[in-house]
Amino acid sequence: MEKSISWLETVLKLQGLKAGVSGAQTTGDLGDDSYWLTIDTDALSAEEIETLIGERGQVLESIQYLANTILNMGVDKSEQCSYTIEVDGYRKKRQAALKQMAEEAAEEVLNNGKSEYELKGLSSAERRQLHGLLGEYENIETFSRGREPQRHLVVKLASSAADSDDEE
Repeated sequence: MEKSISWLETVLKLQGLKAGVSGAQTTGDLGDDSYWLTIDTDALSAEEIETLIGERGQVLESIQYLANTILNMGVDKSEQCSYTIEVDGYRKKRQAALKQMAEEAAEEVLNNGKSEYELKGLSSAERRQLHGLLGEYENIETFSRGREPQRHLVVKLASSAADSDDEE
């Protein structure tokens, strides 16, 4: 934890930002360690916070990618950790929005008869989250289509569910 906090504080300092970082450890669904690193925004201006997040969270995603790559470099696969970088509540708000998107997509496919529902403008991490959220629905399957940066998530009835609907 100390190593990850120190690393992120150094990155922020190199960007000319004076911000502290706090951390919390959680255990993921697969029993893996996960670290939530929160950037303290008290000493940052609204513009600095906006810059740290970037358009649609792209800067924050990049910092998080670097954290996961650099902090796990040279670490045995079984000892690697997952790092989530939070600033100004962005991640929590985005997670709530992703959950809402998943519910709307499921509603469209299950109840409104839409054969495929596409979710665009998502990062690869957000697509992974939505695959997980939508995996909780028995009659839905998901996959990604296209190439970056236009890659998107497709939600549709699971083949067995679609087949049984055809039989009725």
